[in-house]
Amino acid sequence: MNEFRAPQFGEPLPAAHPSAETIRLLRLRRSTPVELIGEPGPTAEELRVMLEIAARVPDHRRVAPYRFIVFEGDGRSKAGDILAEVFEKNDPFAGESRIEAERTRFLRAPVAVAVVSCVDRSHRTPEWEQILTAGAACQNLLIAASAHGYAAQWITEWCAYDRDALARFGLAEEERIAGYVYIGTAKEDPRERQRPDAAALTSRFGR
Repeated sequence: MNEFRAPQFGEPLPAAHPSAETIRLLRLRRSTPVELIGEPGPTAEELRVMLEIAARVPDHRRVAPYRFIVFEGDGRSKAGDILAEVFEKNDPFAGESRIEAERTRFLRAPVAVAVVSCVDRSHRTPEWEQILTAGAACQNLLIAASAHGYAAQWITEWCAYDRDALARFGLAEEERIAGYVYIGTAKEDPRERQRPDAAALTSRFGR
C-alpha cells in the first residue's frame, strides 16, 4: 500500500491530482460505527503512513497545533483501567457493568488514535485556525484509513472532556481532544445515513 515515497522539502509538487477514484472515495465515505469495527487492525507500517497523511493538513504558518496518541495492544487495557477508575470516582453509584464498559472502551477497535489539539496561544496564527487544523488532521486520518482498506470512526464521548482522564493520558491543561479515531476492519458494511442538502446550505454573494 505504501508505494509512494514522501516528498522532500522544497520538491516541486503537482498543484492538482485528478482522480476519479478519489472522488468516488469522498462521495461514498461513511464512518463505520465503532460497534461494527473489529480485527484486524492496520499494521505498524500502515498506521505510520496513515499518521503521516493525517499530518499533511492546511496549517497556517506551520504551527503543527496537534499531536497523536496511539492506543493499541496492552495500551488499550491500561487506558481502560484509567477510564474505569475515573468514571467510578465521578459516579460512585455506577454499577459494575457500567464501569466494566468503560474499562473496555478502547478495546472496541484494534487501534484508537487520540488527535490532540495543542493551540500555541503565543503564536500569531489565530487560535480558531489552529483548532481547525487539528480537526482537519482527524478527517485526513479517516480518509487515510479508508484508502488503506480499514473502517474508522471519529468520536469524542465523555473521555474527551474529563480533565482527570486527559491528565492521566498525558495531556497538558491547555490541550484538548479533537477526537478519538477508532480504526479496524468492518464486521459489516454501514448503511448510508441522511445527508444535508448542500444546495440548501449554499449561497452566492451578490445574488
